[in-house]
Amino acid sequence: MLIGQGLERKFPKVISPTAHGVIDYAHSAFFFTVGLLCSRSNKRAACAAFATSGFILVQSLLTDYRYGVKPVISFETHGKMDYVFASSSWLFPLAFGFRDTPAAKIFEMNSLAEASVVGMTDWNSDRAHQERIST
Repeated sequence: MLIGQGLERKFPKVISPTAHGVIDYAHSAFFFTVGLLCSRSNKRAACAAFATSGFILVQSLLTDYRYGVKPVISFETHGKMDYVFASSSWLFPLAFGFRDTPAAKIFEMNSLAEASVVGMTDWNSDRAHQERIST
């Protein structure tokens, strides 16, 4: 079972699709900043952070919710992708070769934060689509 799937059943659905979109863009900006801050001291962590930022940004731009630009991915599919991301983010330091560094802690904590957001989001694609077209 993926982390987000277990949390989804336990958390109240207090994050709307629109709020989730705001969180996504802030999340992308956060990892872009981490990439910039790590670019001189830890190139592997910077690479992982920029890859994470880029993934989140592209996923957000392509999602059918209020802040998506080209709605190619349904909000429900976006949620499934977030489940996987929440479950695997903690592995990035191992995969990119910067385990046991201060930067690795950011990715480990991100898994917990991402899983919490996934668990508290209302993944109703119809609601996301309605919020998108009502703007």
